[in-house]
Amino acid sequence: MKISTNFDGGSIVVESIKTQAQKTRIALNLRADTLAKFTQWFYFRLSGGRNHQVSVQILNASEAFSPAGWKNYQVCASYDRQNWFRCQTAYDEQVLSFDIRPEHDVVYFAYFPPYSYEQHLDLVAKIQSNPLGQLEVLGETIEGKDIDLLTIGEPSVFKRRIWIIARQHAGESMASWFIEGLLAKLIENNDPETVKILRKAVFYVVPHMNPDGSALGNIRVNAAGKDLNREWADPSPEHSPEVYYVRKKMEQTGLDLCLDIHGDEELPYNFVSRIDGIPSFDKRLAKHQSSFIEAWKNASPDFQDQYGYPMDKPGKANLSICSKNLAESFNCLALTVEMPFKDNANLPNLNLGWSIERSKKFGASLVPALLQIVDELKRL
Repeated sequence: MKISTNFDGGSIVVESIKTQAQKTRIALNLRADTLAKFTQWFYFRLSGGRNHQVSVQILNASEAFSPAGWKNYQVCASYDRQNWFRCQTAYDEQVLSFDIRPEHDVVYFAYFPPYSYEQHLDLVAKIQSNPLGQLEVLGETIEGKDIDLLTIGEPSVFKRRIWIIARQHAGESMASWFIEGLLAKLIENNDPETVKILRKAVFYVVPHMNPDGSALGNIRVNAAGKDLNREWADPSPEHSPEVYYVRKKMEQTGLDLCLDIHGDEELPYNFVSRIDGIPSFDKRLAKHQSSFIEAWKNASPDFQDQYGYPMDKPGKANLSICSKNLAESFNCLALTVEMPFKDNANLPNLNLGWSIERSKKFGASLVPALLQIVDELKRL
């Protein structure tokens, strides 16, 4: 029996594989991010386990970036890397463990269904081939990957400028699935909601802010060990080129709304991180924020605002964080969108948890939500 990680996003450390009779015990450790101490992401391939009872333990789970995230979490597994299911998983405050009797010789396990760099390249190629989409390369990552920007719709001084960025944190792959669902909706020229929103707005979409980090198998950082979502106050082309070039383009286009798409390890809900704590927060921004939240609740049963992060005290928001920084800098609505690694506790799926399809449908639901509030987003 063998474990391998020699593929895009692969990450785990093998401590031991011991077989006795018809049962194999596998001891693993989470691997730390590149030039950083964060651990949580894993993605590995087990071969030789068909019809064999396998018990897997991740020994250092309690040392992860968010150990509370293991509570009620279920490991993702797949035989074909397209269809993923959940394994019954236990966490005893130290070790994460699960048992499986694989139906095929090879099975993959991951923290959440991965979205590879090759899938990203396929996605942007598809969008640039559509009459509604344009692809522009803003710069290069530290490892030389293109920083891709997709523009959907024709820019105009009369249209709202809506920016959507995703995957600042490398291992939050549900953000990529969200973007795929959103883009599929935005290029459907027979969809009346799409037709109407593109008359009112142009979309600037960065599908993958951190392709280096995800290919390296990190949970949070880029190839320089930087958490991109803490680089917005002073990005540099040397250490955080992903933020540097995207922000530079934002300054050229301007923006009326920005949504930064993420995943949360602990909370089993979809929610936004609010901007009440930025220094310039006022009645206008408060109205835009509350209107958007209500609009998305109306558009998607998967969205809620009862559970989320604690609200910042007035003037105390961390302006190195993307949404807080952009809201303050551009005097506009900018929010961090969070999806669960586990499940939506309000509408749970016991077999799949929060999944690829739910992420994609949630992304598509953004269009009818924006239709309800786009006229409020006055250009300044």
